[in-house]
This record gives sequence, C-alpha cells and structure tokens, in this order.
Amino acid sequence: MFKKSTEVFGVSTEILKDSYVDRGDLDSKIESYLERDNHIAIRGASKSGKSWLRQRILNDPIKIQCRLEKTVTDIYREALGQLGVKLETSATKSSTLEGAVEAETELGINLIGKVKAKLGFSGAKTSETTTEKLRQNINDLDFVCELIKESGRRLVIEDFHYLDQAERQKFSFDMKSMWDLGLYIVVVGVWSDNNLLLHLNPDLTGRVREVPVIWTDPDLRKILDRGCAALNVHMSHEVREKLVDISYGNAGILQRITIDTLDHAGIYERKLTSQQVTDVGHVEAAAMFYAEELNTVYQKFAQNVANGIRRRNNATGIYAHAMAAVLDEPDEKLIAGIPQQDIYAVAHAREDRIKRGNLTTALGNIERLQVDSDGRGLVLSYAEGRVRVVDHQLLLYRRFATVRWPWEDMIAEADASGEEDRYTATSDAAADNPATDG
Repeated sequence: MFKKSTEVFGVSTEILKDSYVDRGDLDSKIESYLERDNHIAIRGASKSGKSWLRQRILNDPIKIQCRLEKTVTDIYREALGQLGVKLETSATKSSTLEGAVEAETELGINLIGKVKAKLGFSGAKTSETTTEKLRQNINDLDFVCELIKESGRRLVIEDFHYLDQAERQKFSFDMKSMWDLGLYIVVVGVWSDNNLLLHLNPDLTGRVREVPVIWTDPDLRKILDRGCAALNVHMSHEVREKLVDISYGNAGILQRITIDTLDHAGIYERKLTSQQVTDVGHVEAAAMFYAEELNTVYQKFAQNVANGIRRRNNATGIYAHAMAAVLDEPDEKLIAGIPQQDIYAVAHAREDRIKRGNLTTALGNIERLQVDSDGRGLVLSYAEGRVRVVDHQLLLYRRFATVRWPWEDMIAEADASGEEDRYTATSDAAADNPATDG
C-alpha cells in the first residue's frame, strides 16, 4: 500500500519521519548535552518543532505543561503526581517549600522509601498496603529533587514563557538549587533574547546549555525535499519558494500549508509515476484556507482583549491604541520584539491622553486578557519591556485574512464616550484614582 500524504506532511503529535529534518545537527548536539551535568534550555517560536525535537531525544520524561497563572509549586505538585506522589503544601517561601508528600501508588511508596533512607529520614507506614507519609519541612527542594532523580526520568518544563515574570525568576533560582543537587532538567519555551535563564539568574552561568530552534530557508527546503521524495512528488521552484516564504521561518506552518497544497492539487498518496505541483495558485488557496480556519482563533484573541477593555470602568482606548500600534508593525519587528517605548510613541501620538505609566500597566495585562480559562491561547507576550508574537500563525493570518481587527471600532467608541482616562497603574479595584505618568 502506498504511503499517504498525511503520513509525510502535516501537523501531528507524532513525529512524521519522512519530513523530519535534523536542523543543524540539533539532535546529536542535545543528546551530547544530556550526558553532561547541565540544564538544557530549548527556545523557539510556537510550532517551530521544539516538541518533535524533545520527543526524538527524550524517552518517557516527566513533562509539565505551563499555563498562565501556574506557579512553581504547581510544577512540583504535577511532577510528583506523575510519579505517584502527592504534594500538599502548607506554605511557600522564597527558599523553602513547606508541606508533606504522600504516596498514592506502589511506585510512590517505593520512591519515598528509597529517598527517606538516602536522606536519613525515619517514619512509619500509615497504611499497610497503600500509603506512606512523610510530614516535615522540605528544605531547598532536597526531597522533591531526590524523588525525581530516583525515578530515573528527566524533568521537562514546556511552554516556560507562560509563567509570569515572578514565577520564572523564582524557578530560575530553584534551578540553581537543582543543579547543586545533581538534578538536571530541560526547559522549553518561546523567547527571543539569548540566555533568558541567565538574565533571570546570573548564578546559572555555566550550568545551562541553550539551544535555539531557528529555521533558515534552506532548512525549510530540506523538509520539502525529504517529504516530496517520500511521496514521489515534484514541486516547481515557484511553488517551493512560495511555501517557504509564507511559512515565516516556521516548520509547523510549512508542514500545514504543504499538506493543504497537496490536497488542493489532488495529491493524497504516493504513486509510481511522479506527481507534479507547478501551480502557485494551489499554495495561495491553501494559505487562504488556513487563514480562514484561523479566523475564529484570532477573532477570539481580539475579543478576549476587547472584553478586558470593556470591563474596566472609565477606561478609554489605551488597549486599543496599544494593540493597533503593535499589530501595525512589520513581521520582523514582531518576531524580534517591539520595545515598549516604540509602542508608547505610536499610541501617544494617536491619543495624547495615554500616559507612559498607564501603558506599562496595560501591556502587563495583555497576556492574561488573551488566554482562555485553562490559561491557553497566548498570541502576544510581554516580557523584558518588549511585546513579541508568540504564535507565528498570526503573521500568516493577517497577510491572507480579510476580516479587520476590532481596535478601530473600540477607539471610536472610547472617543464617543468622552470619558477621561482614569485607569490606575496599581489595580483594577482602584480604577477611580487617576494614574500618573510614570
């Protein structure tokens, strides 16, 4: 039976081996890092192939998915939960984690028993068959780290960028403690600046290997070469270059547009004779189809921000002007990050009542305004004084979609209301106190 196109191209939770490309020998590089005494940080844009890379080199890790408003304590609780151990905390301080651990499975019982013996703790079973408890202060994560080490599994923190700044910094300091204890982890996320973890905690210098997942145009062409060879498909130069151009340096976008292009060309499986894709119109049709599908996602993103604005008493158009300024920037600047001062310059020129301090507060809120009740759906991030596009699909959407953003309507509504900008830079509850220009 001939190989189907969906077995070669497309977005999948499983690695599609026939179009997988080891970009710049990253696989072997990370494998060598895993054998050393260091943490590993894998950074790259959303859908850039970080998860496939992690799957290919790590077997059965303890994988923790970060969401907005998740705390460092939540990370430890979920990690231990995957080991059959329940963590109950009574208090969280900067340097200690106070609480208790309780085994919920046979694996958990064995892990706790081994770690207790290793650390010299004593205690009796509270149940003859199911649980064993240890209730005491856990100082500097010793017990948590030893449980993870004893499991023999690597701890992987995915979507690290969803943690807020305070939690990121707290975790970076815990990573130093982990390193001291011989627990080496993998952190995966979206950030543009080199060595984010070192900026958060300089003490991690020499203890973290950062690996950027960045696709060049030649890398993306290799994906097409491998996949097309597997399907016995020939693409014209124009088709290949159009696919690469509208993928915005993102392997996931390329995979999705390529499978849709093949669908539009009527190619669904390998055949004995070569199948030709020479009409660029197939690519453009695929991109339009993709953008139309994304319409719900990004209109929801816009509406979430709009709802956040509308819920604020006496607020004018500060969010709308800021978002209009951000989304009017070119692709390259959105990817690299737009400095806050640039956003302020544009927003203030559009509406001179906007104050710098108010804008700082507004930008600090854009992440939580975007996400859903499960803390997912981040499109734009704000960190280190810059707004960045986290989801590169946004770039394709605004290029091919015909639906306009709601910002201008919101600005018109705010102007019509005639309300003064009284948004506070401290909290929603104090919205009746004017914020000063910071």
